[in-house]
Amino acid sequence: MSAHCQLTGRKPGFGNSVSHSHRRTSRRFDPNIQRKRYWLPSEGRHIRLTLSARGLKTVDMIGIEAAVARIRARGEKV
Repeated sequence: MSAHCQLTGRKPGFGNSVSHSHRRTSRRFDPNIQRKRYWLPSEGRHIRLTLSARGLKTVDMIGIEAAVARIRARGEKV
């Protein structure tokens, strides 16, 4: 599963781990990704979305219909 949010577009950030001796090694900062199943009343079916924690809160605020409209506007298939 790729670590990106379907609603907000959040993706991993990249940086360095810095040890006590100040050696640097590459690392990834992954967003908090969750898979959640929602009932979509307009289509009469369930959909499964891959969302970040911020994306889950956004769906709670604007509703699933508006969230799916935003996802489709970004060109992603639902």
